[in-house]
Formats: sequence, C-alpha cells, structure tokens
Amino acid sequence: MEEARKIAVDVRRFPWIRRLAGEYAWNFPSVETFFSGSPSSPDAWREAIARAQAHPRRRDDITSAIMAQLGARRSPAAAKEAAARLRDPRAVAIVTGQQAGLFGGPLFTLLKAITTIQLAARVSAEHGVPTLPVFWVDAEDHDWDEVRVCHVLDDDQHYRTITLPDPPGANEIPVAWIRLDESVDRAADELALTLAPTEFTDSVLGALRLSYRHGVGMADAFAGWMDGLLGGRGLVVFDAADPAAKSLAGDLFAREIATPGRTAALAIESGRALSARGHEPQVVPQEDGVALFRLDGARRPIRVRDGRFAIGDEAVDGAALAAEVASAPARFSPNVLLRPLVQDTIFPTICYVAGPSELAYLAQLGPIYEHFGIPMPLIHPRASATILDSASARFLARYDLPLEALQPQGEATLNKLLESQLPPSVEQSLHAATAAVEAQMAKVIEAVPAIDPTLVGAAKTTLGRMEHDLKTLHQKIIQAAKRRDETLRRQFARAQAQAFPAGQPQERALGVVFFLNRYGWGLVDRLIEDLPTEMGKHWVLTI
Repeated sequence: MEEARKIAVDVRRFPWIRRLAGEYAWNFPSVETFFSGSPSSPDAWREAIARAQAHPRRRDDITSAIMAQLGARRSPAAAKEAAARLRDPRAVAIVTGQQAGLFGGPLFTLLKAITTIQLAARVSAEHGVPTLPVFWVDAEDHDWDEVRVCHVLDDDQHYRTITLPDPPGANEIPVAWIRLDESVDRAADELALTLAPTEFTDSVLGALRLSYRHGVGMADAFAGWMDGLLGGRGLVVFDAADPAAKSLAGDLFAREIATPGRTAALAIESGRALSARGHEPQVVPQEDGVALFRLDGARRPIRVRDGRFAIGDEAVDGAALAAEVASAPARFSPNVLLRPLVQDTIFPTICYVAGPSELAYLAQLGPIYEHFGIPMPLIHPRASATILDSASARFLARYDLPLEALQPQGEATLNKLLESQLPPSVEQSLHAATAAVEAQMAKVIEAVPAIDPTLVGAAKTTLGRMEHDLKTLHQKIIQAAKRRDETLRRQFARAQAQAFPAGQPQERALGVVFFLNRYGWGLVDRLIEDLPTEMGKHWVLTI
C-alpha cells in the first residue's frame, strides 16, 4: 500500500467541534485549570510519569487479572508481553476506551486505539520507561442502542445500517451480559451483501465472523476483534466488566459510598466553572446521585435521600450497602464520573486518549481525582481523520472545496459550485441585467407620482415581477448546467457520501469494517505509521 497523502485541517473550522477542544489544542493556558498538564509539554509528561510510578497499586494482582483475560481470549503474544511489563514498578500506561460496538464500532474507535499505540511508543522511546497501550472496553455500559448498529456505504455509495435486534434486558443490563444469538449471523450475511466486493472482502468478513458469532458475548466479540486487529501491535485490550478486576477498585467504591453525593457535587461545581468560561458542561449529575450502579439483574443507579440510600424504589441502609461494597465489589459498576478513576486505579495511567466529548467531561473531574487521592493523567485528543479515495480527493483539489463544505445535505453547496463553473459572460450579463432593471425601474417609481400617485404600487409590483423572472431564469440556467455537467454532480455526490455519510463526519458515521473491506489489513499499519498525532488538526487522507 502506498504512503497516505494527507492534508491538515484546523479543527476550529468545523462547526461540530466544541470550542473547548479547539482551545485545548491551540490555547491551552485558557483551560489549563481544568486539566493536569499540557500534552505538548515534555515536563508535563515527566511529571505524569513520576506521579503514576509513585502512586501505590497492586501491580501483581493487576497483571494477573489482565493476563487471565488475555489467556482466555487467546490474545496475540505481543499483547501478553506488553501486559506482563505491568509488573515492573517503572511501567506506565497510555489508555483509551470505547463501548463494545457491533463489528468493531465506528472509525474513530480505531483512531483512538492507533493514537494510543503511537503515544506509547513515543513515551517509551523519549522517556525510557516501559509503556503499554491499553484499550478499555466499557463493557458495563448499558446503552444497547449505541452499540447494536454498524453503518457502511454500499457499492452505490448509499448509507446503509446493519442492526442487531433487541435482546432481553436491552438498555437495562450491561452489554457484557448480552450474548449474541443467530441474529449476528444474519447481520454478518447482510453486511456481506451490502459491502462492495473487493479482494479483501473474504478475509475481512471471515475474521469478523470468527469474533462476532452465535454464543459469544457482545463485549467478548468486540474485545476479540480488537485483539486480532491490534493485539499484534502490543495493544492490551481490557474488559472492564471482569469480576476479577473489580476487587482492584473496591476501596474506591467504598470511599464513594462513605462520602455519598460528594463526587456529584464536585462535578457540578466544575461544570459551573466551565460555564463561567463559556464552555457547556458535558455532565450535569443529579445532586443526590452516587457515582455507582448496583448490578442486580439490571444496572440500577444509587441515590442518597435523607441520609439513606435508594436503589430504584428500594431503600437501603448505609451500613449494609457499605458492607456489600466491601465484600462483593463485583456487584457494582462505576458511572461516567467514577469510571476514569477506576481505570487509573487499576492502571498506572499517564495519559488518556480522548474524543472531543470525553475531553469535555474529563474537564470536570480534576477535583474528583484530588478527592480520591488518585493522580489525574494527561489528556491527549485522539487523531481525527477523513479517508477519501483518490477520485474524491482530486475532486476537492480541482475545485478548491474545503472539506467542511461537503457536510450540508441538500444542493446549496452544489449549486454554488455549478454557478462557479458557468461562463463568466453569463453571470456578468445576468448581474448587469438585474442592475439595469433595478436602476431604470427606480427612476420610473420616482417619476410616476407626478402623473398618478396610485401607480407607485403597480410600478413596484412590476419591479418585483421582473426581479423574480430574472431569478427564475438564473435557476433555469443552473439547472441546465446541472444537466450539462452530470459528471461534476456525480463527483460531488461521491465525495459527499464518503466524507459526510448522512451528513455526519465520516469517522463517526462509518464502521471500521467498511474501510478494511476497501483498503485491506494494510490500512492499520499505514495509519500507525503515517497518521500524525498533532493536536488540533483533522487529517484528510488519500490511501
């Protein structure tokens, strides 16, 4: 595979990117109070390494739990070798994570993992410490609707959705509890019929069916797929729902129960500070919320009311709940505010690779890390990219179209492009005619009152009709141009379908499997080698 050609785009140009993400990359001092340091500062990395190494943790227990997971999944040797390095008291981790999406999830999932691998290699080389890349599978998330779909383009560039049906307990139980049935085979069959056949199709879909098959847990399928995709590059894929790992965070759970509502209060306070700086808080927790769920047939939130705890409609004595947390931490699951702290209790995390939305809620967690006495890692934005085929890349270059001009659905951008292709004499003549009509009719409107004042209205109506007729003529010319230049229209539609399927940024809207089917397994190595990790830039890649 040839080297990827790439063009950098400032993320601040994109309307869907939060202002916080732009400032984080380009003006870090304006937001530094919400974070533990700038990932662009070598000193910040050294300090993060020192904090992670100094923090006490049960490295042997952690390593044993992870090795057991990797062994059960028959993960690649490179992943096991990386995990074994955790026993070294100097070892640190670069971590990212995502829900267990169908067929590997959207493209940004792969981009997060690749950024993590790249940063781990860089830290190891520059700071001389064993550094492992970790992918945290958020297997206890219960949002089934978010993980049950995979989006691809078919051979005609139409946006298609492959969906799993709702199993019992959907959107109530952790995804880790859901086992795939025969519907996953039908979904894989539908995917095979939908994707454009390429020389890579049989290999990619064959590997996919080995992971996503009848009888396998949804989270296990995702973890196995990530193992196969990047385990050979040393990525350690960690299933957060593993009961054996919960005991490693038991003290954290106990502290949350002992100080009920404190985590929520700190997040609310940080949210207000963000709002004061003009940034919308990502998380607005309920004041009576505890940052834990109890797992008892469903994933149920815990609240504190009048000094007592409530789980659903059930009132629970505080001492009894504390005893349950201490004796059976596997029955509990952290919410979005506590999950990063669980992660950084288990792993010696020096940096978390985050998407734009994650960056926003992580900005609220600094005081929570301090409350629990856990060192907050650096936050590094994941790589952001749009992958275009060579024909679409040439189209953008030929007509000097910025990438974001393709996002709006409808024909406004296309019409402007077609107008720009009209012979100058046509546009000039139409503008001149419009100007002449307006100038001459202005004189008529000014003159008629001397004859009959009631004719002013008729004169203005005539002007409006003439302007309307000229605009209609203009539209007819554009429509004629569309018919004349159908090639340009097809090129625009192709580029738009690739860059913004259904109006959404490609990296969010298309599944990893779509790109592997088109470009083959070599795409992964090419991205690891060629995709820059520079903050604040989105890369348009031609592969």
